[in-house]
Amino acid sequence: MDNRMRKDIAYYHLPGLFEFYELYRVFLPLFHEHREYFYDWCEIASIYGAPADCLWGGGRAGFGDCAPQKVLELMRQYEVSARLTFSNSLLKKEHLSDKKCNTLCAMFENSGEVKNGVIVHSDLLAEYLQANYPKLYLVSSTTKVLTEFGQLQDEINRDEFRYVVPDFRLNKAFDRLDMLSMEQKDKIEFLCNECCWFGCKDRKYCYETVSRRNLGEEQGDFHCTAPDSEYGYLFSKAMTNPGFIGIRDIQHIYLPMGFSNFKIEGRSLGSALILEFLLYYMTRPEYQLQVREKIYLDNMLDLF
Repeated sequence: MDNRMRKDIAYYHLPGLFEFYELYRVFLPLFHEHREYFYDWCEIASIYGAPADCLWGGGRAGFGDCAPQKVLELMRQYEVSARLTFSNSLLKKEHLSDKKCNTLCAMFENSGEVKNGVIVHSDLLAEYLQANYPKLYLVSSTTKVLTEFGQLQDEINRDEFRYVVPDFRLNKAFDRLDMLSMEQKDKIEFLCNECCWFGCKDRKYCYETVSRRNLGEEQGDFHCTAPDSEYGYLFSKAMTNPGFIGIRDIQHIYLPMGFSNFKIEGRSLGSALILEFLLYYMTRPEYQLQVREKIYLDNMLDLF
């Protein structure tokens, strides 16, 4: 993946590797066969996710049930990197022997020419993966909630990580971001469409709740206290977030500054909303209706 990266191209990292397989099974051929529908300044670099009930899973609760082999075959066909979201923050040594997660890592490590990766939070897991599955590259998860710029710099300087996803509240720290070297900028992957309240102080605990759930532990009494949290994720609301990165930001600010990697969140959302992200971030406005029609009309019963 790295050897073909260009500085004038935005490389997207999309959600729902297992969760939205049926959507990508339709969208990826459309993206390749009708490239005129889509912006020429963007590419799909990776798709991330995890099957349901993965002990090492974190971030958001995974619900994907697609067979891993089918997922890998689709990613190989379109030369897209597949990433396992194993960002559980509470792993202990005894969890490292989990059969399901190890089997997935072995499969993803030996899947073809395009390198696959793992999104991690736990240093314990990162060390284990380096020792046992060295062909998998590592991504430092945004679930670490690194809100101080010095923390982000320290994380970027760690050799074990190919990419680092900052907390979305550092997205607009342009004066400090622009001071990074090109090598450091290449490692940053911005989370574009976060809907979480910009002033949230419970974000880390929220992620820990998901980690506990995946480990089968008591989750506590956590309830989100953010304004309007009862409405769940709204893309219109995310667009008003001070940390939101829109397509004009990508074209006119981030790419000229030397940043090329952009993550779209949405693993816990539905296919219809993921399609809206794909339309907004990748599809030329004059072709958005055609893309909608090809997805909905031809595949409505399978996807929605």
